[in-house]
Amino acid sequence: MMMDDIERVMFTKENIAGMIAKLGKEISRDYAGKEIFAVGILKGAVVFFSDVVRAIDVPVQMDFMIASSYGNSAETSGTVKILKDLDYDIAGKHVMIIEDIIDSGLTMEYLMEILRARKPASIRLCALLSKPSRRQTDVTIDYCGAEVPDEFLVGYGLDFAEKYRNLPCIGILKKEIYA
Repeated sequence: MMMDDIERVMFTKENIAGMIAKLGKEISRDYAGKEIFAVGILKGAVVFFSDVVRAIDVPVQMDFMIASSYGNSAETSGTVKILKDLDYDIAGKHVMIIEDIIDSGLTMEYLMEILRARKPASIRLCALLSKPSRRQTDVTIDYCGAEVPDEFLVGYGLDFAEKYRNLPCIGILKKEIYA
């Protein structure tokens, strides 16, 4: 059982649903009368992305990017690779990047720099979780579900070596699993 690898649950599926409802209301209020071009960062954000866009009450276009700086490691390599770019032009659009967790901030800083160069009308960041203690660069998170301590979290899209993404909760992975 995957749950046997979890030291403790940090957020239940009910906690997560509450965060998503709150984020959906805030985003809908701030974007009233506008259309959002939502950019999901795969693979980690896919579960959160699906839930949060359904909680938004304004028109949403969707596209996805894949960026990686981790591979199968628990630590960032510091080098960001774009494995899949956007399929659509974002010039003049209100772009919202939707990410599962902001850790060092290096990947997001790189992605935002690339997307800003494409001349969107605006660009904002929505993240389910933020780990400010690990930040290596100043990234502004416009919409954040929760700040978390420096623990290795899995579930609800968050993974270790492509496992645990399908857990309905977010938990702390036992150290012996990834050390």
